[in-house]
Amino acid sequence: MRFDCFGSRCGVWGGDEPGARRRLEAWHRRFSRFEPGSELSRLNRDPRELVPISADMARLLTAIHVAATATGGLVDGTLLHAIEAAGYRTDLGAPVPLDVALALAPLRAPARPRPERTAFAVLRAENACFVRRPPELAFDSGGLAKGLFADLLAEEADGPFAVDCGGDLRFRGRRRTLEVTDPFGGPGLHVFEVHDGAVATSGIGKRSWLDAAGRPAHHLLDPATGRPAFTGVVQATALAPTAVEAEWRAKAALLSADPSWLVHGGLVVFDDGRSMMQEPDPDESKVHAELEELMPQTSAPDNGVAAPSGTPSAPSSS
Repeated sequence: MRFDCFGSRCGVWGGDEPGARRRLEAWHRRFSRFEPGSELSRLNRDPRELVPISADMARLLTAIHVAATATGGLVDGTLLHAIEAAGYRTDLGAPVPLDVALALAPLRAPARPRPERTAFAVLRAENACFVRRPPELAFDSGGLAKGLFADLLAEEADGPFAVDCGGDLRFRGRRRTLEVTDPFGGPGLHVFEVHDGAVATSGIGKRSWLDAAGRPAHHLLDPATGRPAFTGVVQATALAPTAVEAEWRAKAALLSADPSWLVHGGLVVFDDGRSMMQEPDPDESKVHAELEELMPQTSAPDNGVAAPSGTPSAPSSS
């Protein structure tokens, strides 16, 4: 079953397909930054430092925290004001052709984290969840939300199941094939086979525009500058145990122009049209152990409010 959601095409195959579609559409209404009445928009407008949030919002903000921590701040889900300043305030029309955007783009340089990141914390007391952050800090759900919701659907499904949440894919139960498309319009670049796991592709070719100054822009920002990043990599595809991990690994590989982020395997496409496969790291157990250390702790801090123990979509050894 295919349908429009999250500003792109989504699909579910297996299990209760109509029910899965309804859940994705409900999540879209709750977590879209383009919906003024969404839970995310209300949180971003809230002037309080400590704000009550839903359990699903706590899962999303935990995913944002893990992605930022794992990448040293390179994948930053708190750049909403910067992405709006770059021109991405509403759903976009047709993208700028990739070859045109690259011809107009500045010199290539890898993205860097902000020197000082603004901290936030997801807290839990009994059955209530909260986020503590400076009131001016605003969250952008972006691809991490799509990965999270793909994971939640897949992990709750009975039997073989597949979900495509706007390009973040999660599979369970049987072998499936996925072709990586060429962002320049050429033939397919590679076919991955996935049984239980996830694939995510991040690229600069689909959500792009010309800003008020006529400069090419897209939705993947350099945290250090707040401007769209032109790094020499135009697309990165990551394999991972979960869709949310695949999402932040693909973004990190593109933003850093470093394929070594693709520790579970993947493929990058450079802006001269070349592509390169990245083989999986043979010591994945070490990778999983390192990710477990990034998860919020369950012990209560001094104020008696405990961080959540995790989210079904957070990186794990499953």
